[in-house]
Amino acid sequence: MSVRKAIGFVMVAVACAFGGLVFRGSVAADYPVKPVRLVVPYSPGGNTDVLARLIARKLTESWKQEVVVDNRPGGNTVIGTGIVARAPADGYTLLFTTLTFSVLPSMQANLPFDSTRDFSPVSLAVTLPNVLVLNPSTPVKTVTEFIQYAKANTGKLAYASTGAGTSPHLSMELLKSMAGLDMTHVPYKGGAPALTAVIAGQVTAVFTGLPIVIPHVKAGRLRALGVTSAERSDVAPDIPAINETLPGYQVDPWFGLLAPAGTPRKLVAMLQKETSRALQLADVKAYLQKTGAKPVGSTPEKFSAHINAEIRKWRDLLRRLGINPQ
Repeated sequence: MSVRKAIGFVMVAVACAFGGLVFRGSVAADYPVKPVRLVVPYSPGGNTDVLARLIARKLTESWKQEVVVDNRPGGNTVIGTGIVARAPADGYTLLFTTLTFSVLPSMQANLPFDSTRDFSPVSLAVTLPNVLVLNPSTPVKTVTEFIQYAKANTGKLAYASTGAGTSPHLSMELLKSMAGLDMTHVPYKGGAPALTAVIAGQVTAVFTGLPIVIPHVKAGRLRALGVTSAERSDVAPDIPAINETLPGYQVDPWFGLLAPAGTPRKLVAMLQKETSRALQLADVKAYLQKTGAKPVGSTPEKFSAHINAEIRKWRDLLRRLGINPQ
């Protein structure tokens, strides 16, 4: 290669690199110039969908560009999650998902994506505790009595969930593991049918989100024994935390925003800033407080660390339980 050609090659390379920096630097400033697709890997109407639409509405108002919630349920969230993993890393296809995201690697073999390699965490948005509820005909009123009752009826009791790997399922599996219980898992297709089964006495218990339980508890259709958070909820301070009975017990169902891997860091930072801002708006905070949810709005780095810690936590538990990827 001649000196002239070599110099020309270097100049082109530098120009391309500089151009790339300019492009990356301008992404956040120009974004968004078209509608943003927010994929929710659950059916409409559940807690995840409601929270996603709440945030999407506030982002739409801020950006003057529509953020469209796209519900893609199926495959225990794999379908919707896979759509985002394969999407261009330009910020126009995002994922709003839950704790199940960090459980999938331990529950399902041959996933069409890698939970850590194929996504750019943006922000842990909200945490919302589950609560253990029973049919009121069950002769127990505390977590301690529930454990004693379950041990006296080993193998005879059944509990509902919204599916394998979901936070209701894992909340009970952790309780079973720590208390040494043997109960049958009966998965349902959603929170409503799972609650209906408990109210009808078809199964003994279920863990589910606090907001949808409170009306049933007040009406006497369900009895609440304990919340999964480290402390009692401000919304229902009369319901103890389960770790008051079982020290160390804690499940914090979370909801967070992720982008495809390779999304420019400046754009990820801007998305995090806007999400955090939306969560701190007065009407949003009032709604979350009313439902028992807590706004977080963590940095991408903290959310990434949280996901990795959750992956390890649930992998270790599922291994102890003898549950292997299927």
